[in-house]
Amino acid sequence: MEQQKLRELLKTLHHELECVDSVDETTEAVLANLKMDMQRLLDGKTGNTHENESLVERMQEALDHFESDHPKLSMTLQHLLESLAKMGF
Repeated sequence: MEQQKLRELLKTLHHELECVDSVDETTEAVLANLKMDMQRLLDGKTGNTHENESLVERMQEALDHFESDHPKLSMTLQHLLESLAKMGF
């Protein structure tokens, strides 16, 4: 059940990422990292505890980065982080 929810959230997040129109260098780097992390999750390539903690930290940093300018994207990221926490990440 959580896997299906995770996939749905990742799909929603991907759509929200495509809607981001103002991209500076920092935002571009955050987007690139998020897309790589999303692909790893979709491919089921979760790593050890340290790698998973890094993934969650990067997503939290992305959430902080987008919070003021992209509230819908931030909300989706927050839901994704909550799902990952329920899955033990």
